[in-house]
Amino acid sequence: MLNIVLFGPPGAGKGTQSERLIKKYNLLHLSTGDLLRAEIAAGTQLGLDAKKYMDAGNLVPDEVVIGMIENKIKSNPHVNGIIFDGFPRTVPQATSLDHMCHDNNISINALISLKVDVLELTKRIVERGKTSGRTDDQDPKLVSERVAEYNNKTAPVADYYAKRGKAHYVDGMNPIDIVFEDICNVIDTL
Repeated sequence: MLNIVLFGPPGAGKGTQSERLIKKYNLLHLSTGDLLRAEIAAGTQLGLDAKKYMDAGNLVPDEVVIGMIENKIKSNPHVNGIIFDGFPRTVPQATSLDHMCHDNNISINALISLKVDVLELTKRIVERGKTSGRTDDQDPKLVSERVAEYNNKTAPVADYYAKRGKAHYVDGMNPIDIVFEDICNVIDTL
């Protein structure tokens, strides 16, 4: 089973590359945002718990998100693997994910990090904002704040996986097709 964390700051191209990887390797796309919405819509206990936190303006606790991920994995036992999108975002989440994977006899094979410089990220996100409808994509100041948040809280996740020999880095500044080829080269060596 091929389980990959596709990693990088906002605007690095994770969504674009995820779509291509899902098709090529027949992977299950696991987006925590999608999971939250689906569990809430289905009225599951985890969804109801998540909704309480969200309605109060709070972040959904890691254990609730991990529970949703575990449910999704258990309900898809015959997939070739999983591409994790938007998770883990912190080292404690990475640790929780590893424990959950261990309990389900699977593991994260690799974290593949897309490296893109800050000026390019800002340009990409503001450009995306012209069509995404997301107000946080349209304001360069908000974009800078999101990138700073990523650097402070999320970037250490790459170090967590690097210490385990599972982190791989791809130059996200290259054209989309080259980035995809570089990611595939990493995956094909796993």
